[in-house]
Amino acid sequence: MSTVTIQEAQTRLTELIRRLGPGDELVITDDDRPVARLAPIARAEPGPRRLGSMRGSVLHMAPDFDEPLDDFREFP
Repeated sequence: MSTVTIQEAQTRLTELIRRLGPGDELVITDDDRPVARLAPIARAEPGPRRLGSMRGSVLHMAPDFDEPLDDFREFP
C-alpha cells in the first residue's frame, strides 16, 4: 500500500490512477493522517457466450407477430 500527500495527489491524480493495478491501494494523507483511499474498481470479465441460454424465456408471442406493421402495409 502506497501513500501520497493530498497536495501530491492533486497534482498527479491522473498518473496515480493509471498506475493502480488490480488489488492496489493508494492512501492519501493530510498532515500525516490518512484521509482517503484510492483503489481501482474491480470489473467482472464477461464469460463466454453460450448459445441457447435464453431458451424457454419467451412465454407468449402474439399471433400476428410476423404480420407487417400498419405503417408499412402499403409497401410490398
